[in-house]
Amino acid sequence: MRVLGISGFYHDSAAALVDDGHIIAAAQEERFSRKKHDSEFPAAAIAYCLKEGGIEFSDVDFVVFYDKPFLKFERLLETYLAFAPRGFKSFRKALPVWLKEKLFQKSLLSKLLRNFDDDFDWQNKLLFTEHHQSHAASAFYASPFEEAAVLTMDGVGEWATTSVAVGKGNTLNMVREIEFPHSLGLLYSAFTYYTGFKVNSGEYKLMGLAPYGEPVFKDLILDKLIDLKPDGSFRLDMAYFDYATGLRMTSRKFDDLFGGAPRRTEELLTQHHMDLAASIQAVTEEVVLHLTRSIADETGSENLCLAGGVALNCVANGKVLRDGRFKNIWVQPAAGDAGGALGAALCAYHHHKGGVRTVGKSDGMQGSYLGPQFEQSDIEQRLTAVGAKFEVLDEAGIIAACADGLANQKATGWFQGRMEFGPRALGARSILGDARSPTMQSLLNLKVKYRESFRPFAPAVLREDVSDWFEIDVDSPYMLFVADVVESRRREMTPDEEALFGIQKLNIARSDIPAVTHIDYSSRIQTVHKETNPRFHELISAFKDRTDCPVVVNTSFNVRGEPIVCTPEDAFRCFMGTEIELLAVGNCLLKEEDQDPALRIDYTDAFELD
Repeated sequence: MRVLGISGFYHDSAAALVDDGHIIAAAQEERFSRKKHDSEFPAAAIAYCLKEGGIEFSDVDFVVFYDKPFLKFERLLETYLAFAPRGFKSFRKALPVWLKEKLFQKSLLSKLLRNFDDDFDWQNKLLFTEHHQSHAASAFYASPFEEAAVLTMDGVGEWATTSVAVGKGNTLNMVREIEFPHSLGLLYSAFTYYTGFKVNSGEYKLMGLAPYGEPVFKDLILDKLIDLKPDGSFRLDMAYFDYATGLRMTSRKFDDLFGGAPRRTEELLTQHHMDLAASIQAVTEEVVLHLTRSIADETGSENLCLAGGVALNCVANGKVLRDGRFKNIWVQPAAGDAGGALGAALCAYHHHKGGVRTVGKSDGMQGSYLGPQFEQSDIEQRLTAVGAKFEVLDEAGIIAACADGLANQKATGWFQGRMEFGPRALGARSILGDARSPTMQSLLNLKVKYRESFRPFAPAVLREDVSDWFEIDVDSPYMLFVADVVESRRREMTPDEEALFGIQKLNIARSDIPAVTHIDYSSRIQTVHKETNPRFHELISAFKDRTDCPVVVNTSFNVRGEPIVCTPEDAFRCFMGTEIELLAVGNCLLKEEDQDPALRIDYTDAFELD
């Protein structure tokens, strides 16, 4: 049975193809449209999935959308009625869009799907799952567990903002939930907004900023904004928020509580903003730990699956892992709305249609390498067409050249195999650097990524060596757990360095691998496995042979505001618009100095802020 899952019309549209429970392909629309967080109907992603599966649209048995529009409309109406007359301006703005498009999404979807097949039988083939059910399914059915508790946390689906499910075999039962407007995701997003970052994309900046501050507002948040119960359930005081009916996230009462109006975009970050970031991060961790502990007691399960946008908070995930209440934790790498497309397809096959589920030693995500790949001959033709100068090497040659470049502290573009599904680059569409370099973080942020200097980078480390460098010894292939650098690799701070505050701490080398060591000695770990990405594993092994260090910097192959590169042409454009010095696309090696200067691109203002 072939099932196509779709998410869209909000943010991070995507498509995924599942065949008898096996994940064939999955990709976000943004990678094809080149529009970050693209919310449009995922036509290009669908076309890719069909091509990867070697099928026509008519061969698909069911198409499944990742949420239920009528339930969302019900929430919209009930919320505005509950808060009336407050929020009428927002209601007046939203209602025409709902009446024109979203309320009749089934007919809109059937119309769009008929572009692939004029005879599409939408009455029998088009299905809908609930939003949190899609998230939970993406986590449980793709996990390596026969049974597990599943925690989903995000902004809001139809009504649910936090939900607990129990998965066994091919069944997935939702057991409890917290409903809108009480939302941990929206609470975090309110602080994202207040500190001047973009909601639905800037939350990871807030997480990265938190270690520069102190959680001085934690008690105030817990006293005024959120009533947290011992079992992790909570309610927000909506007098401090405006997202339920308004056009902004916070109210004037929120602004008064924290000392003024929200920070304007790209206004100077102060210690006050860093302390706010540290405080909401600390509160989030406390809420998540309350939830996971109560779920462990309630279900008795040794296994926990996580999904939803809040599950991308890898600092909180690391705290849950170290808490030890669950023996095994698995986080869906596409935890946000894009992953809802995959979850919808898996839910339809396993839960609704009773499809057989086979659990193996590894998860079903195949390293999350589920996107397009390009044959060597195709790569050469594409690069030649855009004017690239390159040499073609064998596999040993490309590994050696890139390992030498990294050892000589050259920023290296790495474009290999199938593109990743989800927000993280995992060694298929990556920019790599020498983790030992004290200047690599600033170089990559300011001259390659064109983004804020404070943002940390993740280490990609050989799985067999991870515990020698970090305080963790479990698989973390998807960069979704944070752990500290081991003490033996740390550098002791001088009294003057310890006395520094905020961003002043940024350029102080704290370990043997300063480029991936955050100011609190933490790192967002990616363990690299020979089984799922043999070429990336081989590259890091070659780097280790040269340096005695099995750790490289791994960041996504894009500049600020641009989606991760998808095609060889995308990779070349990014290469020519940054200070990347080496680029490996398949077996093609490109050197910065060999390229035609006339093809240089100014990326400085090319994309919107992320």
